Amino acid sequence: MLLEARQLGRVDLQTQAALLAPTDFSLLAGERTALIGASGSGKSVLLRALALLDAPSSGEVLWLGEPVTATLIPQFRSRACYLPQRAALVEGSVMGNLRLPFTLKHNRHNRFDAATAARLLELAGKPRSFLDKAGSDLSGGEAQLVALVRALLLAPQVLLLDEPTSALDPQSVAAVETLVMNWLDESPDARAFLWITHDHAQARRVSTRTLTMDQGTLLK
Repeated sequence: MLLEARQLGRVDLQTQAALLAPTDFSLLAGERTALIGASGSGKSVLLRALALLDAPSSGEVLWLGEPVTATLIPQFRSRACYLPQRAALVEGSVMGNLRLPFTLKHNRHNRFDAATAARLLELAGKPRSFLDKAGSDLSGGEAQLVALVRALLLAPQVLLLDEPTSALDPQSVAAVETLVMNWLDESPDARAFLWITHDHAQARRVSTRTLTMDQGTLLK
């Protein structure tokens, strides 16, 4: 088992309203899981709690069977990468944005591979010259591709995808799906993803298991 949640819950600290009912969840190697549900049903709350971006009010997250303690969170986030709905890029070139994670202390044991970056972008239909473009000149779809490639370069075992294609044009949607499926197919015995989507057709395309959130509860 790669990723597991045991009785993971969240409440609003001000109102004490339940945002996420205590939830058990597991993600096994090779699993392609889609998470659907109405807006406000708690999908993103669950995903951010699994990524430990928001501290849970109850329960715990386990990685490879061991609880993720506070000191292990930075390393955990490089193994289980969270991709938001809208990419966050810094000033500078595409190449500079791709290199950024490798400047962080917990990633310095990894080496940035420009050839792999170019290969992944080519798979998404972008020429090598795309690496020299300024991040500020990218379309929303292009920025999301850069954010995804940046995550893939860390060689994660799990991707936590929070509606990564909801605001993209069809060509960019296809490119994101291609990159994710290619990443999983390269090592299906060691990788998995959880993909939030409103698009039921996309859920059928990318997943072998579909789960539903309803009013903060993960339905089995």
